[in-house]
Formats: sequence, structure tokens, C-alpha cells
Amino acid sequence: MASLLVVSLNPALDLSVTLEQLTPGRVNRTHHTQLSAAGKGLNVASVLAALGHRVTLSGFLGADNDEAFAQAFASQGIVDACRRLPGETRINVKLAEDDGRVTDINGPGMTIDDAAWRALSDGLAETLGERSAGPRAMIIAGSLPPGVTPPMLAELVELGRDAGLPVWVDTSGPALAAAIDAGATAVKPNEHELAAWLGRRQLAAADYAGAVRRLQQAGVEEAVMSAGAEGVLWFSRRGAWQAIPPEVPVINTVCAGDTLVAALLHGVLEDVPPEAALRLATALSAEAVRHPGVGRLDAADLSQLQRQTRVCRLAEGGDAGGALA
Repeated sequence: MASLLVVSLNPALDLSVTLEQLTPGRVNRTHHTQLSAAGKGLNVASVLAALGHRVTLSGFLGADNDEAFAQAFASQGIVDACRRLPGETRINVKLAEDDGRVTDINGPGMTIDDAAWRALSDGLAETLGERSAGPRAMIIAGSLPPGVTPPMLAELVELGRDAGLPVWVDTSGPALAAAIDAGATAVKPNEHELAAWLGRRQLAAADYAGAVRRLQQAGVEEAVMSAGAEGVLWFSRRGAWQAIPPEVPVINTVCAGDTLVAALLHGVLEDVPPEAALRLATALSAEAVRHPGVGRLDAADLSQLQRQTRVCRLAEGGDAGGALA
């Protein structure tokens, strides 16, 4: 398995809450609450570690409430290379209702000053420059905290590419655009994030394939779009592929995309045939929506979920057959 470097610039403690129905302005009773170390970077790292990779996680953490992260790193075998800053890591609230609606209440995160940023950047450059035990890929996942701009994210992408590594990025908005312009190897927007990158309010299902093709035309080698229950599109040098996940009860969708990114990267690094790689990634992502947290590789019915996942290769151009339409 590979050594991998995950960068999480804006991690969070996630307070996941499930309840029958959210009624604003009233007292609401919950079914279940759970506070856990999270953020897209840790979610991706967790899945990659569970798949057997040697994962180092770098980024920023608040020194005042890092215990849950330290415990998560230790229990999952993730190497902790995060830089502690004065203050607290943000707490995000995820409200999941019985009808499948999920409401996110996300904090901005700690403000990163120039000194903290330069220390992180220099540390990453040193890690990427290691010849013998350096990482095989770099993954940047999550939003940008105050003080970190899209051009600064682009600097990290360029660091990875200059070191000869594939750089996978999972973010949104101006940060996504900056990563693409900087030469990110792979990006995974959802349909709303992809529409925003294209300057459109929304995309119809019939437009999905063409939109993903635009990512390829912009230089993205592994262009992935996730659209929840509507499925996944993956356009790469391995061809254009579509996957439709099995129907499952939806409890919490927060970690589904992170699970998809990690499992698909695993398939690429391990040279898994593309159909099998996309099948596992999509099925594991579907497994994740049934509970808070990332997809569980030890789920008793994961093999069944994979069998129920429909994967097909699209015709040249990726538009034939009305992908995801």
C-alpha cells in the first residue's frame, strides 16, 4: 500500500444530531447525538487508513480542544503532522431529519496568520522532498479557514505537482477554481459545486456529462462528479464511467463524498480495474449515508451493496445514453 499525505486546512469537531423533524423556534428532541473529530481531510484519511495505506495528516488544529483528534489519529494509525495553534478547532453541527433532509451549520474556523501558513508550507515542502519514504500522492480536502486564500491553496497544489505527485483536491467555490487552474490532478465537485464553477445556477441531469467533460478540458486528469442518489460520473484516461448507487436509507450524507474520494484514489493507486474501483467507491459511499461517519469497510452487507451498484462505461465523449439522466 502507498504512503499518502492528506492536508486538512480547516478541520472541525462535528456534532451530528438525528431527530424526527427540525422545528425552528421550538424545543427539539433528538434521537442521537455524537461529537467526533471530523472535517473532510480527516474523513478522507480515515478511509485511506482503513484501506491499508500509510497516511500522514497535516494542517491546523486548535491546541485547546485537540484531544478528540489525537485519539482518532492514534486509534486509526494516522500519523499526526498537524500544527497546533492557540485557540479551538471549530465545531460544526449536522442536523439529520428522518425524511433525509440534512442541515449543516458550519463555523468559519480559526484565523491563520502569515507565520502559521509559512510554517505549514515549509513543512509540507520538506515532506514532499523526501526521496525514500515520501508520499505517493497528496490530497487536499475541505474549506479554507480565514486568512487562507484560494491563491494560497494553489501554492500547495503546485508544491505537490512540482514534487512529481498526483494532487487530488476536494473543495468548492473559488478554492476549487484555483486548484483547477494550478493543475490539480483530480477534483470531485458535487453537481451544485460544478454548476458554480461553470458560472451556472444549476445543472440539469442531461448536462452532467458535458460539465464533467469541461473539467477534463480544463486539464483535470481525474474528473469526478457526485450527485447523491443520482450517481457518480468519472472521466479519466481510463475512459468515461458512470455509477448508480443502490437504494439505501439516508441518515447522514456528510461523509459520503469524502468516502468516495478516498476509495476512488485507492483504486487508482492500486491499479484496480476502473469498473471495480468505481463500484467499490460508490458502494462504500452509499454505505456511509446510513449513519454518521465515513463508509465502513467492515459493513456486513458491503459485498451486497457492491453487487447492487450499477456501473457502465460511457461511449466516447461521455454523453451517449444520457448519463445520469
